[in-house]
Amino acid sequence: MILIGYSGHAFVVYGILTAAGKKVTGYCDREEKSYNPFSLTYYGTESSDAGLAVLQHNGFFIAVGDNGIREKIFQSLATKKIFPLNAIHPSAVIDVSATIAAQGVMIAARAVINPLAQIGTGAICNTGSIIEHECVVGNFAHIAPGAVLCGNVKVGHNSFVGANAVIKQGVTIGNNVMIGAGAVVLKDVPDNTTVVGVPAQTK
Repeated sequence: MILIGYSGHAFVVYGILTAAGKKVTGYCDREEKSYNPFSLTYYGTESSDAGLAVLQHNGFFIAVGDNGIREKIFQSLATKKIFPLNAIHPSAVIDVSATIAAQGVMIAARAVINPLAQIGTGAICNTGSIIEHECVVGNFAHIAPGAVLCGNVKVGHNSFVGANAVIKQGVTIGNNVMIGAGAVVLKDVPDNTTVVGVPAQTK
């Protein structure tokens, strides 16, 4: 397995893949990192000749926490018909009726994905997050550590739900939304909005 990106978020992905029995051998990034805690081989950027060659012949994962950057990398590689695998920690609890997209999904340690939930392409369900029944997590969204989506919550494309935030049952979070850490969201949030606090208010 090859990582695209090699910093804090990628270290978590390395742990997930290793726990799942996959051997990570190298990384692509904008530059070679002086801090290389897992002694991985550097292959240049993902768009370089060397990077593309190694990605075409190995499984890989886009280990970038920023939604926009992650999607940009995904779409660039998709034009070359090169797609990432999923990274799912073996301690995650995923109901058999949940739907997990096939490409670029990260489900971290002790995350819970409950019945009939849907997780989109390139989405992140980070450590200990809870995605309750019938929730929809959109493409390239990020549910941060400890966040809770109660039943029937919808999180739009490229949105971020901060650590330990709680989203009330039935609430819809639009596209490109930022939910602050620890926020309690009791009503729908429109596209391109940042909300923080308890109860959450527009910033």
